[in-house]
Amino acid sequence: MSTISVIIPAYNAERTILETIESVLQQTFSDFELIVINDGSIDRTLELVGTVKDFRVKVLSYPNGGVSVARNRGIAHAKGNFIAFLDADDLWTTDKLELQLSALQLHPDAGVAYSWTHYMDEQGKYFHTGESITFKDNVYANLLVTNFLGSGSNPLIRRQALESIGNFDPTLTHAEEWEFYLRLAARWPFVVVSKAQILYRKTSNSASSKIEVMEKESLRVIDNIFQSVPLELQFLKNQSLANLYRFIAHLHLTYISSTGQAKQASKKLQMAICLQPRVLLDKKTQFLLIKLLLVQLISPKVAGYLFRILSKIRAAPV
Repeated sequence: MSTISVIIPAYNAERTILETIESVLQQTFSDFELIVINDGSIDRTLELVGTVKDFRVKVLSYPNGGVSVARNRGIAHAKGNFIAFLDADDLWTTDKLELQLSALQLHPDAGVAYSWTHYMDEQGKYFHTGESITFKDNVYANLLVTNFLGSGSNPLIRRQALESIGNFDPTLTHAEEWEFYLRLAARWPFVVVSKAQILYRKTSNSASSKIEVMEKESLRVIDNIFQSVPLELQFLKNQSLANLYRFIAHLHLTYISSTGQAKQASKKLQMAICLQPRVLLDKKTQFLLIKLLLVQLISPKVAGYLFRILSKIRAAPV
């Protein structure tokens, strides 16, 4: 039996799946099984995965059920004492599994180890550094206000912890990782590996670009979670909502192409400020306000092009 089970849900991932699999096969910790769940792909995903010759790789095909269902199907087949998930367009650094496993072994009471994230562009040529978060032990309150793990490609989870809270919510198409992590944080300590080990690929057709659905699903997660949050933490709901609306404003400006999106960004940012006025002191909010001002001075399309150019200038080559 392998120590770690790595689960990759893959739907029409022909452009990136081999690179993603390779980032697992190159891990310095090698005692793992890699379960690829082909989630009803209609491109060359299954064909390409079939070219990988490694006894640790298992490929299972199902009708399309969405990422939560695909992850749950992977869990059902996993044999490892620890479980990790990796989206089919993301990458890991070679020491990701080794360092996260070491962190959990040093803290046998902890259920989850997480690392920091860098963000790649669609071609994987440039990256932006993510936040250097160091929350550990009881991180429930921290996680209630924002998903600081960032994506489904981040944590290594002890099997006992996963079994204690159940699988991903199959009714969620967005924010499903956040809801899953919140259930884990309510019962288990977290440990952090203070190093960027996840390379998250930002693409135009990624989940984060489906802005309206993401907002709706995230609001559902917040409303559902806070129904069972202890009374002493209920005050965090406004902060959680403010952070969400600010993030939605950020997404509108990231993918801006019309005056309507500029209006939506302005509206969501105003909602964030009304809910939590102190977000005005945050550099993230101030940067968004500057972006909104630029959009008003020039057309949204030109502003969007300018934002993309500036983003590449600020980024570093991978």
